[in-house]
Amino acid sequence: MYEGYITDVGGIKVGHSQNYEGMTGCTVIICEEGATGGIDVRGSAPGTRETDLFQSDKTVDRIHGIVLAGGSAFGLNAAGGVMDYLENKNIGFDVGITKVPIVPAAVIFDLIIGDYRVRPDCKMGYEASMSASESENRQGNVGCGTGATVGKILGPKNAMKSGVGSASVKVGTLVVSALVAVNSFGDIYDHRNHQQIAGVYDYEKNRLLNTVEIMKNNDRPLKFVGTNTTIGVIATNGMITKSQGNKIAQMGHNGFAKSINPIHTTNDGDTIFTLGTNQVQADVDLVGVLGQEVMSRAITNAVESSENYDGLISSKNISLR
Repeated sequence: MYEGYITDVGGIKVGHSQNYEGMTGCTVIICEEGATGGIDVRGSAPGTRETDLFQSDKTVDRIHGIVLAGGSAFGLNAAGGVMDYLENKNIGFDVGITKVPIVPAAVIFDLIIGDYRVRPDCKMGYEASMSASESENRQGNVGCGTGATVGKILGPKNAMKSGVGSASVKVGTLVVSALVAVNSFGDIYDHRNHQQIAGVYDYEKNRLLNTVEIMKNNDRPLKFVGTNTTIGVIATNGMITKSQGNKIAQMGHNGFAKSINPIHTTNDGDTIFTLGTNQVQADVDLVGVLGQEVMSRAITNAVESSENYDGLISSKNISLR
């Protein structure tokens, strides 16, 4: 069983902040002691910040926080609030006169529900940081998952509610965990039995539809181009380099592919970060394999933990047959 939460990795704190009027929010993953990072971007419509630092030839080699936010590119502002919080705690890359917190970020497009004029900002990022703890375990309509939806090929009226999810696994002293905000163009499948559990939905006949089949039989232009994205973090207490972190993130996309179809389209901005707290020896291939498994389970958890919103149904409220 891949249960648990990303905070099972020692040294990782998670905080959420959200606005339910705007139906948007942000999730902050904080590593006060610093962590080795990695990234892999597969979707063609990403919204990201500070991603060049993950290249192996760049000087900075420690990440202090990662922000997953709603609000499309506007939501990248939330990272400023996380930087303020960490600088106040004297955490960051030492440049002599101060310490500069290294806080990469990625965003989802959630402007189609709630009030699009409300977006994650510095204040929301600071609030999420203030609430961050090692005991956080909420999933569903919280933080970056507040406004997440899936299955949007026929528009918002045929989408389903999604959210944020997490999972972890332990092998000996090695812990590998994932946290993800699922806002995909494609449908969601439970990787344990390959059953579709969410996606495009026929509200008149109360049944799930299949995005790929709709694409095959529909010659109309696809809707909501560039308005989807699944973003997540794989964290481990294993010792990794930046290049290994990038490889783990790359392998993590196999977890996306197990649970989301179609994935990595021109309509998605799919991004996975890696964080390594460097506490135990670890084989990079094992971490990568476990990472894709917990990522897949976290996607299922995100969908199964979500709640209905304003006519959009969640997976727990439909009859799968």
